[in-house]
Amino acid sequence: MVSSYKTLKVGKTNRTLNQEYTATINGRQSVEIRPQVSGTITEVCISEGASVQKGEPLFIIDQVPYRASLQMAKANVKSAEAAVATSRLTVESKEDLFEERVISAFDLQTARNSLLEAEATLEQAKAEMVNAQNNLSYTVVTSPVDGVASMLPYRVGALVDASITTPLTTVSDDSEMYVYFSMTENQVLSLVREYQTTANALEHMPKVSLRLSDGQMYAYEGCIDAISGTIDTGTGAVRLRATFPNPERMLRNGGSGTVVFPYQLDNVIVVPQEATYEIQDKIFVYKVVDGKATSAQVTVFSVNDGKEYIVEEGLQVGDVIVAEGAGLLQEGTSIEQQNKG
Repeated sequence: MVSSYKTLKVGKTNRTLNQEYTATINGRQSVEIRPQVSGTITEVCISEGASVQKGEPLFIIDQVPYRASLQMAKANVKSAEAAVATSRLTVESKEDLFEERVISAFDLQTARNSLLEAEATLEQAKAEMVNAQNNLSYTVVTSPVDGVASMLPYRVGALVDASITTPLTTVSDDSEMYVYFSMTENQVLSLVREYQTTANALEHMPKVSLRLSDGQMYAYEGCIDAISGTIDTGTGAVRLRATFPNPERMLRNGGSGTVVFPYQLDNVIVVPQEATYEIQDKIFVYKVVDGKATSAQVTVFSVNDGKEYIVEEGLQVGDVIVAEGAGLLQEGTSIEQQNKG
């Protein structure tokens, strides 16, 4: 009995397949702001969510005790300088007396040792003054980067120190955003093998798109610019980073989305999935050979759109296959060809 099935003559064409990867969004630089000195916050200089510039004051911690410490340190420096001057005069006097044989070498050396001690005390006082100056400067907590501030958990009057668990705020540089996602080890190996080296693979990576958490596509494309040098032993995945411009500040640090990675495949064999069937995770098609269905195993590209397969091995241009209903056929079934489409 001859059955009528739609058939397809195999040819080559071009396809772009999109693969989606869950992603997390981070600012190019996200810095937790913590105080370097302890004290009570006397002024909050920014609003929550405000844009800030590098060096801009964010918080001011009570400066009174630190100003007092600096004044004391400066006074100690002056006192130490006076002691050095006195010791130096004493040494000069002792040297004259020693030359006149009025005092012993022991007395002269004792005076010189006192001068060295005074000079060391002066250096210590200067170091303490520098430390006091630094501590006073730390009472003005500034932003280390341009960016956007997070919420502010501390208000005027709060007592803070360097050991606080929650930062004063977090400043994120969001002019560009880093979007992190993961591919399987095999997918990354395939990309690297195609271009010989990781550096070449990065250079030739296609631009990627970003679907936001609300399902809308982000207006700008991103570039993949980093591939992790390690593999997550728990998942077997490799982490990648794509950089996206963020001129409207729509992307925010800590957000989520989906990276859409396009695979551009040129001059490839494409068959509809309904023309295939699976046995033990292997994919087969039915070729029409001498008017009969003859099964043939095919190797397909790892990414597909759910409707078609890209065939890498198992078919040649000009082969005729059963275009649909392959799962209902049996080996050797007589086929009356009807060209699909």
